[in-house]
Amino acid sequence: MEHKKQWRKIITVARTNSPSFVLELPLKVDSSSDAELLGRFQAGRQLYNACLNEALLRMERLKKSAPYQEARKLPVQSKQRSLAFSSAIRLYNFTDYDLQAFAVLNAKRSVWIAQKLDSNSIQTLATRAFRAVERILFGKAKKVRYKVPNRFNSIENKTNKQGLRWKDNCLVWGKLTLKGIFDPSNPVHCHGLSAPVKYCRVIKRELNGKRRWFVQLVLSGTPYQKPQYQPGDGLIGLDLNITNVAFVGDKKAGLLPFAENVPTLEREIKTIQRAMQRSQRANNPDNYEPDFDGRRGRRKIIKKGKVKKGSRHWKNSRTYLKLAKKKRNLERRKSAYAKSQNRRLVNQILKHGKHIKTEKVSVKGWQKRYGKAIGAKSPGFFQSELKRKAENAGGSFTEFSTSSTALSQTHLNGERIKKSLSLRVHYDVTGLAVMQRDLFSAYLSRFVTDNTLDVLLARNSYRGSEPILTAAWQAYQSSKRVSESESPQSQSPAERMAVKLGTVNQIANVGDKLIPTPKPESAQL
Repeated sequence: MEHKKQWRKIITVARTNSPSFVLELPLKVDSSSDAELLGRFQAGRQLYNACLNEALLRMERLKKSAPYQEARKLPVQSKQRSLAFSSAIRLYNFTDYDLQAFAVLNAKRSVWIAQKLDSNSIQTLATRAFRAVERILFGKAKKVRYKVPNRFNSIENKTNKQGLRWKDNCLVWGKLTLKGIFDPSNPVHCHGLSAPVKYCRVIKRELNGKRRWFVQLVLSGTPYQKPQYQPGDGLIGLDLNITNVAFVGDKKAGLLPFAENVPTLEREIKTIQRAMQRSQRANNPDNYEPDFDGRRGRRKIIKKGKVKKGSRHWKNSRTYLKLAKKKRNLERRKSAYAKSQNRRLVNQILKHGKHIKTEKVSVKGWQKRYGKAIGAKSPGFFQSELKRKAENAGGSFTEFSTSSTALSQTHLNGERIKKSLSLRVHYDVTGLAVMQRDLFSAYLSRFVTDNTLDVLLARNSYRGSEPILTAAWQAYQSSKRVSESESPQSQSPAERMAVKLGTVNQIANVGDKLIPTPKPESAQL
């Protein structure tokens, strides 16, 4: 990995590490401005795809070249290896600057792209394509994605001096001037608009089926911090789980769920997906294998044929496109709720300390086994946000090895005893502790230094931390009981009535047809 880091310095553009934050504002756009923005995004998308294709070709030529193969054989972390790689990439023009020159040249050849985009935006798109291909070269990705119109949603600039820039509370892009919408009484907006602008970014989003435009201002300095969420100076021990996080500070502990109060939209999404599949099968019969007879127990059923391999041409009806738009909106709402709640959770934890100690866990490994839960709760997003905010506040985020510490198995005398995941209470062999498993692991993580647990200090300090740990456990149990008692309220009134009456099979009259109404999931249980 060291030689890859050395090589990365050669082929990428240097970045400044000065502190910055982002302020996002909606833009006031009329029909003519909307059409102009769409045209500029179309030009940017085509130029990005051209740069992506050119970077892939140059990377393949570089990897097959003799200088590259000879450089790989040289000793790792040697000066000769770095010089050999440097000469190889310059010989085959695989640098960020070379791809920027290619993008500028092609934009000038196709006159309409040069008319739609400024030079800085063109160079930024080339850098964006280069970094995507660079991830393949360094083994961080397997492929790149060419952008289709509904997946190309942002264009940014390098500076705020020319081209795409923010000036007098307006977005100025050539002859196009768009006014930003902000609240003068909002302290977040006031703090952001008073900071110097490094560069800006135009964002296209689809909200409730309608296109909306936003500007993201990348500002110099630190973001506005609400008084109730000022980071503390204490030490926090953290234990990350799939659905919740346990933290133990100097004076406060807690076991808090991820993405709390996020609406469950799984039923609506599954209903739309089934309708989309029916529409696709009706409009593209040649892309599916023929149906066949199957069995479900003793009953004979007709099983739908699978998609034929190599089917690339699909006809999508207007109904399908409307359903797809509705599905995207539901998924966007769900993701936005989860991010908002997890950001609030990060602020709640940082109030009690900005020096974090936690086990180094692989959320990607969890995704293979608990895919839906990880997608709904987003523990990886929470972890990255916590690290970013702690370090921006002048704190630290320390991760230690799980294999060397094994906190969930460790007792206060240093002995390790394995226990199953279903056992959620830790009974210490010393008799000093009976505690919720995640809270106890978070407590022990406070005493880990250089991948080593100080067992003696943890045992001597336990009596002082036991009251806050017990209070956190009791609060978690009471909140769990409340959520279980209120769980039927998440259903519709008709579903609650069906559960109350104990109805099993309901028939709904629709015209002259009798259509069976599916049972609520709670009634099936």
